[in-house]
This record gives sequence, structure tokens and C-alpha cells, in this order.
Amino acid sequence: DRQTLVAVLQFLRRSNLRESEEILRREARLLGDDLGGNVATVATSSPGVAAVAAVPPGKGEARGDCGIGSSSRQEPRKAGSPCAARSLGGSPLFWDTRIGAVVVEDQPDVSAVLSAYNQQGDPTLYEEYYSGLKHFIECSLDCHRAELSQLFYPLFVHMYLELVYNQHESEAKSFFERFHGDQECYYQDDLRVLSSLTKKEHMKGNETMLDFRTSKFVLRISRDSYQLLKRHLQEKQNNQIWNIVQEHLYIDIFDGMPRSKQQIDAMVGSLAGEAKREANKAKVFFGLLKEPEFDVPLDDEDEEGENEEGKPKKKKPKKDNVGSKSKKQDPNAPPQNRIPLPELKDSDKLDKVMNMKEAARRVRLGPECLPSICFYTFLNAYQGLTAVDITDDSSMIVGGFADSTVRVWSVTPKKLRSVKTAADLSLIDKESDDVLERIMDEKTASELKILYGHSGPVYGTSFSPDRNYLLSCSEDGTVRLWSLQTFTCLVGYKGHNYPVWDTQFSPYGYYFVSGGHDRVARLWATDHYQPLRIFAGHLADVTCTRFHPNSNYIATGSADRTIRLWDVLNGNCVRIFTGHKGPIHSLAFSPNGRFLATGATDGRVLLWDIGHGLMVGELKGHTDTIYALRFSRDGEILASGSMDNTVRLWDAVKAFEDLETDDFTTATGHINLPENSQDLLLGTYMTKSTPVVHLHFTRRNLLLAAGAYSSQ
Repeated sequence: DRQTLVAVLQFLRRSNLRESEEILRREARLLGDDLGGNVATVATSSPGVAAVAAVPPGKGEARGDCGIGSSSRQEPRKAGSPCAARSLGGSPLFWDTRIGAVVVEDQPDVSAVLSAYNQQGDPTLYEEYYSGLKHFIECSLDCHRAELSQLFYPLFVHMYLELVYNQHESEAKSFFERFHGDQECYYQDDLRVLSSLTKKEHMKGNETMLDFRTSKFVLRISRDSYQLLKRHLQEKQNNQIWNIVQEHLYIDIFDGMPRSKQQIDAMVGSLAGEAKREANKAKVFFGLLKEPEFDVPLDDEDEEGENEEGKPKKKKPKKDNVGSKSKKQDPNAPPQNRIPLPELKDSDKLDKVMNMKEAARRVRLGPECLPSICFYTFLNAYQGLTAVDITDDSSMIVGGFADSTVRVWSVTPKKLRSVKTAADLSLIDKESDDVLERIMDEKTASELKILYGHSGPVYGTSFSPDRNYLLSCSEDGTVRLWSLQTFTCLVGYKGHNYPVWDTQFSPYGYYFVSGGHDRVARLWATDHYQPLRIFAGHLADVTCTRFHPNSNYIATGSADRTIRLWDVLNGNCVRIFTGHKGPIHSLAFSPNGRFLATGATDGRVLLWDIGHGLMVGELKGHTDTIYALRFSRDGEILASGSMDNTVRLWDAVKAFEDLETDDFTTATGHINLPENSQDLLLGTYMTKSTPVVHLHFTRRNLLLAAGAYSSQ
């Protein structure tokens, strides 16, 4: 009201904030006259200027909502004298005299969040408002139309919810029926949820709607299109829509050409719109850590004559293509000690030597030389196969099942054996050379071990890099760590209160990540009961998790249709990728750490440049959810496996060459994807009736795939 406005203006003058005072006067005159003396929400865009929120007609509270570049801090009561305290669902507001902004204490509760929908306008005019805007956008120039059309969906949802909240049920129903067909096809699932909310009571417990209310929907629009919209709404005095734009949408304005329909379609579709450009500006160390250096001995047959005591073994210099990569420090790599990584044990060094020998015999893949594919089909898996993993050296395969068991198979002639009992171990000569063989109990040798312990379906499994441990996560809310020496459960990690959908060991062991229905991912270390980091920010279940090859970052895919990249060091979210039209179910980093591939229920594989925070490719071909993605060992080929019973191979080298990542593209998101991804498709391989749930390249680049035969 006028008194409050006058008080604010006097306060601004006293505090020598002339610029803010001017802006407020201008805005108040601009919108104040139409509102019969009330002032609309003012969002100031000059840096460091606080945003002031006053009350539109009939609203029961003020919002401490900040405009672009404004500051609003949660301060204790003593910060400023309470000279304007209206309540927001019971939480008092205070003027903070140092920054001149409304301070809202604590997080608003559900009723407070919803009460922002208090009656604002004439319910019978909502359809008119919306169709007026629709008419205006459809008649605007082509270059603006595509950008402004992004407003349809968020406005539709907010206007519908406002009608429902204020108990105009019949108006809400007719509004929904008239306009829901105009929304983009990728919002169908959200609209289905929305259509079931027909009464005010329904809104109280609905998480999806709460998210929609609390997180501002982000639209990226060029300055020209935004000015056009603003002018139209102010001429028409369409305060209803203008209020929603101000309060519930975050418009990320960029200078430059408006984006085309294709460019926008590629990026939108997530639960909260696109990512703000600011979200992808942080520096990411995507390079690989330097490998520790040790010499690779000659192959066994060349070594035989050299093994008498006292004579040094002859060392053969490593082959260039294996060794030279790790010698130079990658300029984009994180500092070696940025996060503490476990020391290499002797057995790890031995394994690395084996790995390098295998790598020397690795097949170079490419369009002319595709990998052979070996498919492991789980037959009679009536207990429902829900997760698969294969060890790095391809010696063991594990299946997680819906009957809550975890089953481990040996896929080499070597059987799985447990360590002997304590009594038997005490009899062993610890000095003997083959002590590691002697401690194993031959009587326990078998191809399959079954691990019991979970009390619900097992949704994720992961072997440790040294093959001594196995992780499994389940619907029972726990992550379990199993010993592959004794085939028993060592620890149950409790932190998630709901089903845990995925878990994965760090490439260096020791750390692991889990993600679940509680919308957060957690970082753990095997020797801690509590998580080390909690990554919160997704608006729906975290469905898949992946460590970056340098272990400093974790990628998470979610049912909110976004992918986030988190920094392990400080827990910050450093990248948000939007563009998928359905929940994300698979993630894969390229071996060089520069790129990320993601697959979702929309049947598309999207490729991302991590350093620039940009989408750089879209691979279309699958007709169902993509559950498995894997790059070949040198990164030339990307394999994708889907519920459509196919494995597809894509040319990764070609997909990532000649990328346009100039500053303008990075700044505005004007991405130019090739029209046709078919020329990147190198092959499609059908199974008879087996959805593909896991893919793995052996150290020599043989592709292993796995899934359970389904007999529909």
C-alpha cells in the first residue's frame, strides 16, 4: 500500500540508495496506476541493489523474492528493526537495515508455499488472459515466437494451480481441458499428474507441485523477445500473467539472436525448465590424474633366463602408446592431492602391470574395425534381474535380483573360493611363497556364490577396482559392502530412508556414491558409517550415479530429467545439463574425461562437453529406455544398450570432432546439432528377446553385454 511504499522510499533516501529509489519510483508509477494504489513485485536488475516486494491486490503476504542480481540474506532478528512485518504463512518478515531487503526467516512450509496462490484475479477471466497471450505469441514474428512459446507450459501450470487452490474447481477444469492439448508432447506425464489435482486438499501432499512452486521455472530468452513480451503485458494491463512471470519464473536474458525452435527443443523438457547459464560457468578439472610410474617387465617367455638370484631383471621400455599418455601432466587435470586418494598396494601395482600388458594387445576400434560382442543372457531369471556389473578384468559378473539376492559368477575357468576358517589359517606357514593360494579353501570352490542380506529388490551393484569388495544397494534403503574373500557382508550403510537406485565405486576404490528416491546422492568411504558428502539439488529421484575417471567429480541422473555434475571436494553442483524428455537411466564418461554420454527413457543418447557445459550431440535410434552406455577403452566407440533389445555402436571420434565451442555458443546456448545422427551409427545388434541392462568393454576391447531373457 501507499504508506509502505512511502516508508520504503524514505528509507532508501535516508540510506543514500538513490538509484534504488529512482527505480522503485519508476516501477511504481508504471504498474502502480493500474493496480489502484498497490505496487507489484519489483525485481531490480542493477547489481547489488536489493529487491523490494510489496503486495498485489488481495494477497495475504509479502514475498522476500529477489530479482536478478539482488541480495537477500537470512539474518537473525537483531539485524534490523522490524518496521514492516507481514507474515508469510506464519514466518515473520523483517527489514534488514543494512541491505534494505525483506528477510524471510527459514524455509517456508507447505501451506506457506501454497498460500502464494491466494486469490489474485477474476477466475472467469483466466481463459481470456491465457488465450490473449497465446494469440499474441502466435502472431509475433517467427524469430520471437519459438522463444516466447516456452512460456505456455509454466504459465498454464501456475494458472491452473491458482484456480484449484482458490477452489474455482469448475473454472480450473474447463481451463485445463481447453489448453492442455497445446502443451509440448514431452510434458504429457507431468500433465497427467496435474490433471489429478482437482481440489485444494490434493495440493498439500503433492511433491511434484511443491517443486514446481518452490523452484522457479527457468526460461532462456533473448532481450528482444523479453522486451516484446513485457511491452505487450503492460499495454494489455494483464497483471495476472505479469505477476506469475515475476514471481514464479526466472527469465535468463541474453543479448544476441533469438534461438530457433530446434535449438530450444534440444535443451528444454526438464521439470524446472533449462539450467541458468550461471550454473555451468564454474571451472571443472576434467583432465586425468597422472598415473604412478613403474616399469613393465618383459613378457614371461622373455624373462626365463634372467631369474637367477642377484641378476637384475631386464626391463623393457614401455610401448609409447601406453606410457606416453601418463607421463605428461594434463593441463586440465585437478592437482594430484586435491582429494585424498588411497595408496597403491603391491597387488594394485601388479594389476596395473597386467592391465598395461593387456592394453598392448588391445584392438584399435573404429568404423572399419568394430568390436566383437559377447552377450551374457540370464535364463530363467524368474526372480527378476534388476542390476548387473562386471569386474574391470572381466573375471566375474554379478547380478542383483528382485528376490533380494546378490549372485556372483566366475566367468573364467577359475572357480570362486572363500578364505579358510580361522582355525585352519593358524596352521599355514606364513613365510611360504604361495601363502595367498594356501589361505583359500578348495572345498568352497564353485562357479556361483549367492549373497543374502537385503530385504528388498537389489537395484545397483558395483565391484571395487581391486576385486576384493562388492557393493549392492536395495529397495530396503541400505547399501551393503560384501567381501569377495569370504563372500559375507561386512557393512550395511544406512543413510537413505527410501529405496536406493544406484551405487558405484570410485575408479580408485575406497570412495563410493549412492543415489535414491530421497532425491539426494551421497558420497561414502568404505571405512565410515556416515556419508562424507550429501549432494542435494535434484527435484526427483536420483536414478543413476557415475564417478568421473579422475574421481574428483560425480555425475547423477535423475527422474527430474536433468543431469548434474558435483564436485567431491566441496559438494557443489558445477554443471546442470537439461535436454532429456524423460528420467535419466544411464551415464558414461569418455576415457579422456572430457565428455559425458547420457541415456534416458526418451530413447535418445545425448553427448555433453563437460569443460564448456554444452550439449554437443544427440544420437537417435533406440525406441525404448537406454539402460546401458559404455565407451570403448580408448574412447573411439560408444556402445548403447536398451530395453528395445538392441545394442548400438556409435562413432565417438566423429561425434566429438570439429566441435563449435566458441564463447558466444557457450554464453547463450545456441547449439547446432547435426540434423542426422544416422551417419554416426556404426551397427545395430538385435537380441532375440533380451533387454540390455549392462555393457562392458574388456581390457582388449571385446564388448560384453548382459540382460535377462524375457519371454513375452
